[in-house]
Amino acid sequence: MSSPVTVLVTGGSGLVGSALQSFVSADPSRPPNESWVFLSSADGDLRVRSAVDSIFERHKPTMVIHLAAKVGGLFANMKEKVEFYRENIMINDNVMECCRVNKVEKLVSYLSTCIFPDKTTYPIDETMLHAGPPHPSNEGYAYAKRMVDTMNRAYNAEYGCNFTSIIPTNIYGPSDNFSVENGHVIPGLIHKCYIAKRDGTPFTVWGSGRPLRQFMYSGDLAELTVWVMRSYDSPEPIIISVDEEDEVSIKDVALAVVKAMKFEGEVVFDDSKSDGQFKKTASNKKLRGLKPGHEFIGIEEGIQRAVDWFVENYETCRK
Repeated sequence: MSSPVTVLVTGGSGLVGSALQSFVSADPSRPPNESWVFLSSADGDLRVRSAVDSIFERHKPTMVIHLAAKVGGLFANMKEKVEFYRENIMINDNVMECCRVNKVEKLVSYLSTCIFPDKTTYPIDETMLHAGPPHPSNEGYAYAKRMVDTMNRAYNAEYGCNFTSIIPTNIYGPSDNFSVENGHVIPGLIHKCYIAKRDGTPFTVWGSGRPLRQFMYSGDLAELTVWVMRSYDSPEPIIISVDEEDEVSIKDVALAVVKAMKFEGEVVFDDSKSDGQFKKTASNKKLRGLKPGHEFIGIEEGIQRAVDWFVENYETCRK
């Protein structure tokens, strides 16, 4: 009989953690000896080494998927650079060192495309992560996250640890933060459209709608995260993203939300509001070379699923 395998997921109650829970509970290829533990902040403060020691002693993980981080919007990142740097460094250092000390077989950490150099060429790929400074607005967070990539290689070279990292593009789906003020693009638009339909007011989208983004449904990211955990054994990071040709405009996203919400009122694009960066294209060439057959959920189907979940869970979801 195979030895039991325990997969520990930090930050397991958010958007990606919830998608992982849904995927593994229905995964037909999941080994019978594999159990999963999803941590939330209530399980212990990952900034404190003794708390992380206790978590590892309690659960004795075989593998770890590390999602937990101190995150925030633009203004929080600008105001609290020291805290975003120090707290993420502490969290990541505690998790990585506990993985080494407890002989964890695999650690998969999450990075972000926002930690890439501010001045760069597109599409970005994994080799460009350290090719220049990040945008000054989030440099505390960005440098702390970049160090995960550096330390994955260092732990591998010095101790032979199988540590790696995933860099996802824009994620959306059930269990997201649907705040109009602080949420990301798709959940914010879903909530705005819901309010417009409920109140009989126009659905106003900030900006011209022209910028392009690569949006990925959380279920796809969950499936590919499990694949990385089981099959990708390099300390070098891997970008998980839809293909470059699947970039869509914010206008197309807004109209997909309108269709999914069955909103029949006026749609207004307020171009007095800033568009932000026109495009931030990422290359998934490495992913496609290793897993060419993966079919991503299309943007209209994914948005329909996210809208249905939001409407069904409106009273209790994060918003």
